Amino acid sequence: MGGTRERALEAAVALLGTQGVRALTHARVDERADLPPGSTSNWFRTRRALLGGVVDWIAEQERADIDPSGLPHVSSAQDLAAGLCAMVELQTTRYAARTRARYALFLELTTDPELTEPLVRQRREFERWAESVVSAAGIPDPVPATRALMALAEGLLLHRLSVDPGLDVRPAIERAVRGLSRA
Repeated sequence: MGGTRERALEAAVALLGTQGVRALTHARVDERADLPPGSTSNWFRTRRALLGGVVDWIAEQERADIDPSGLPHVSSAQDLAAGLCAMVELQTTRYAARTRARYALFLELTTDPELTEPLVRQRREFERWAESVVSAAGIPDPVPATRALMALAEGLLLHRLSVDPGLDVRPAIERAVRGLSRA
């Protein structure tokens, strides 16, 4: 079990991902993390500070997920399709609460660029990394191809999280990758 701060952040993400932004209070985080009352407010004095801490923590966790040393090498369109399918599966199963929390924060904080900045920065880093993967797979015009694949993946993530958790994403992803391979 992590330290008090990490436990509070994990609990905050779980609350956001299962109950939404309105459920995020210091007291609820303490309760969910099984921490003494007031523990979360020791780390994050205000709700804004708590939101900022959660945004930073999600970005850190997602950066760790795309550590190139732990990912399979992509050298073909088939590898790319398989990797995208695996990513959607992970983000909608093992990391579903974190994915929902990220979406909730993006929607809630659209008017606060300072708080969303770590998520936006993380998104740009992910785009650059994804462009290199798409390029390595031999897809022509990797920048627009990456944007198209990321938009498709985001749509599939949202669909699986909100409408059809068992949706087989493979046909859509394979078709898109095949189409972009011929572009």
